[in-house]
Amino acid sequence: MTKNMVILGSTGSIGLQALDVVRAHSEELRVIALSAYHRVDQLIPLIQEFQPRYVAVRSLDQAKLVRAHCPSVEVGFGDEALLTASSLSEADLLLNALVGAAGIRPTLQALDASIDVALANKETLVAAGDLVLAKANENKARMIPVDSEHSAILQCLQGSSTEEIEKLIVTASGGPFRRTSLQELKNVTINDALAHPTWTMGSKITIDSATLMNKGLEVIEAHLLFGIPYDRIQVLVHPQSIVHSMVQFNDGAILAQMGTPDMRIPIQYALFGASGRLHSPWQRLDFSRISEFTFESPDFVKFPALQLAYDCGMAKKTFPAVMNAANEVAVHAFLDGQIGYLDIVDIVRRVVEDHHAESTFGIEEVFAADQFARDDALQLITKRGTKA
Repeated sequence: MTKNMVILGSTGSIGLQALDVVRAHSEELRVIALSAYHRVDQLIPLIQEFQPRYVAVRSLDQAKLVRAHCPSVEVGFGDEALLTASSLSEADLLLNALVGAAGIRPTLQALDASIDVALANKETLVAAGDLVLAKANENKARMIPVDSEHSAILQCLQGSSTEEIEKLIVTASGGPFRRTSLQELKNVTINDALAHPTWTMGSKITIDSATLMNKGLEVIEAHLLFGIPYDRIQVLVHPQSIVHSMVQFNDGAILAQMGTPDMRIPIQYALFGASGRLHSPWQRLDFSRISEFTFESPDFVKFPALQLAYDCGMAKKTFPAVMNAANEVAVHAFLDGQIGYLDIVDIVRRVVEDHHAESTFGIEEVFAADQFARDDALQLITKRGTKA
């Protein structure tokens, strides 16, 4: 039976790799909707190839351009178009590969329509995890992790219960600055930070990997997805990026999921699940070519984002949402040359310190906290002036 898919963020790294999976399994997967934010020039040939019935873009001008090249497709624009795409009646699965807090409302919209969500947008769970998971449970929809780390944990847990878990071990590549001193980090450039040693990702996620904020967000996600307390979630740096994560069980046994650093493997698993391990053309792991597997503890002093994420996760309420939003703003300011690399986490920390959570916790409080964090971060960035 063919599965009807909606792909949000189709021209980003995850979206394009998901479309590779669709190409490899075109008889089992059908794309019925696509979205793009900036790269409409890349979106048009995708529309022509996959023939979705609906397309969501950012602006009216973009919509006109798409209609001119693809007159048979229905095109919407703006936030409402994303919500329309997320709840199409014939959709079986939404792949949310949007970047940032923009992914929250489309996820909730899909879950309201009882559509399963394959989530590559980690900010959705970080900012509004309890609300999102409650919505999924209410509507009997599944939240399926796409990140390689959470996919690895999910695969290791097949046939096991949460009660059998002693701890989760989330692996990190260590990014480009694993061996860079704290003093040297003061002078790193944008290009330095974007030079990830093993993974090919979008710019925002690549910077998060450099600061280890990405790993902090994943710790929060792991806590929410698998119900494991923070003190039983360990991060280990594994620069070879072959072991994608591990689960240690109560008897001391450890299961690890391994593979080449290729996001198409966890994407395919998210789209088909354990019962659908179909053949794929992706490169295989050749152990004879691997000289070593190494693991080390992360440096919490050099990478303070990781401890900040643990702290915000344990504080709960809107603290993770504030941390996430402030980080988005700070990362984009760094990529725009407005601040230095070390300013990123310092700004996030100061915004978190400025935040006072409300006693109630609902979706409106999440968005209010998100807006507070963005405004506060922008003010701090403005005060610092141009650093790069």
